[in-house]
Amino acid sequence: MTAALPATERAIAAQPIGEDFSNEQKRYLEGFFAGIAAGGVTFGDIASPPSVASAPSGPSLDDLTKEERIKRELHPFDAIEQLVLDARWNAKPEPESVFRYKWNGLFWLNPVKDGYMCRLRIPGGVVKSYQLRELASITSELTSGYIQITTRNNFQIRLIEPKDCPEVLRRIQGCGLHSKGAGADNIRNITMNPCAGYDPHELIDVRPLVNELATLIIGSKEFYDLPRKFNIAYDGGGLISSVEDTNDIGASAVKITENSEGIEPGIYFRIALGGVTGHQTFASDWGVIVKPEQLNDVMVALLRVFIQFGDRTNRKKARFKYVVEDKGLDGVLVEAEKHLKFKLTRLAPDSPIQAKREFSQQGHSHVGIYPQKQEGLVYVGARVPVGQMTAKQMERIADLADSYGSGEVRLTVWQNFIIPNVKTAYAATLAKSLKKLGFPCEQSNLKSGFVACTGNKYCKFAATDTKGHAIAMMEHLDKRVKLDKPVNVHFTGCAHSCAQHFMGDIGLLGTKVKTESGEGYHITVGGGFGENRKIGRQIFSGVSFEALGETLEGMLKGYLRGRQEGETFHGFCNRHTVNELQVAFDPAA
Repeated sequence: MTAALPATERAIAAQPIGEDFSNEQKRYLEGFFAGIAAGGVTFGDIASPPSVASAPSGPSLDDLTKEERIKRELHPFDAIEQLVLDARWNAKPEPESVFRYKWNGLFWLNPVKDGYMCRLRIPGGVVKSYQLRELASITSELTSGYIQITTRNNFQIRLIEPKDCPEVLRRIQGCGLHSKGAGADNIRNITMNPCAGYDPHELIDVRPLVNELATLIIGSKEFYDLPRKFNIAYDGGGLISSVEDTNDIGASAVKITENSEGIEPGIYFRIALGGVTGHQTFASDWGVIVKPEQLNDVMVALLRVFIQFGDRTNRKKARFKYVVEDKGLDGVLVEAEKHLKFKLTRLAPDSPIQAKREFSQQGHSHVGIYPQKQEGLVYVGARVPVGQMTAKQMERIADLADSYGSGEVRLTVWQNFIIPNVKTAYAATLAKSLKKLGFPCEQSNLKSGFVACTGNKYCKFAATDTKGHAIAMMEHLDKRVKLDKPVNVHFTGCAHSCAQHFMGDIGLLGTKVKTESGEGYHITVGGGFGENRKIGRQIFSGVSFEALGETLEGMLKGYLRGRQEGETFHGFCNRHTVNELQVAFDPAA
């Protein structure tokens, strides 16, 4: 009978009683008894196997959140077998699977819809024409036929039946893209300036850094068990910001000239930590500067600090912001240096060195025609209403990128796209074709600044139809208000603030109200980013959708009446108190 057993079991069966087991045999027995215990069976007359290693430090299993316990029962990547089984029967996922499948970028939409949303991972928002065509094909054949650009220069496709999930994942990977780690407790899509490498104003092309870190993340299981989600952005300077100060880590390129502090002149990165605008917090300057060749080492070190010290007992306190608050910026520096082979260069707050971004633009410079650093070439930015397009439109964009550019498209955090490497002589023709397709390239001080999250058509958390309402407000206001300065309007459906309403000139947070539609918004004003960074202040609460057009119209007209010469909406709002603004924005005025 022992001959039929595996080699390790035969060795144990043949072991004379009283003799010590080998290390290999001990490890086998430990695994065997651990498996029996996990199945609910105990052996009261058998002593516990000796511990090979001391128990890891940290909270006990009972103190962990439900999500942390689910991860420990089965690593989410190991749930792929269950995903395939679900597909065979077109079965709805079990509650634990709903959480685990997010590691492959799949989000179950129930109770809003019976189907999945798939979020991709597109580092820096750089996508090729052949990838667009395959995504368009996937979208038309296996989903709703629509695709959306996110606020992390990324794509989402919606309404995938369980039976089609394995095929969607296979085809996404087959065209060189990923959905791995696009949701839950992972590092989300890395963002950057959408014109990196082309912008004549940039200090440094951050594409190599973005691609290097993306490769490290994709290839390492270490970064797929964070306490909560994590956002990283690189900003190399230039015309279009990456809004890096809204991220858990934001790296901004700065130029340091000759100085008396012994710092070698050149391009460095200044790092900001702990940004979560949904929690009304921008990232704080860490007080260090980092050479480009050391930047990703620092990124990895900070990720390891978060993995070690992030709160796994309270999901509401699990973001990196709370590690920074708990340890302080200096404490985070001490812990980060434990993972580095070099010391970080500190820059005192009162240092005479001006480590600042050289060029700043707060307008809608993601829309229009702009010259590249490459002579004779321009990039053309098109406006995508609330970031949504059809599969047919995407196929046509791919054709235009091939015909007039280099077959490349860049996505922006403003839910728009850019076609680079266009010969100057062809720019007007391309812009005309894009406008005919439904994506105008003329900058609008109003329409170019609209951003909207998914909304309650597909998201169970959203209280309102943000995309539908945003489009309705675009049309309503465009007919009634003429702006000579850009205004950003952000619609978000819930407190998760995927559309970052707190940083909009006007921010709208969805809520339920007692009207015919049952949908309304709390309204904040005066938010901003970069040099104008500011958390917006709420001035109106529970404004129904039926009254929203009149309210927003009154706000914009009140600004135009009361502003000083050349004053922006942001400046106007932050020059007045909430009560003053409520009076100035009264539609009756």
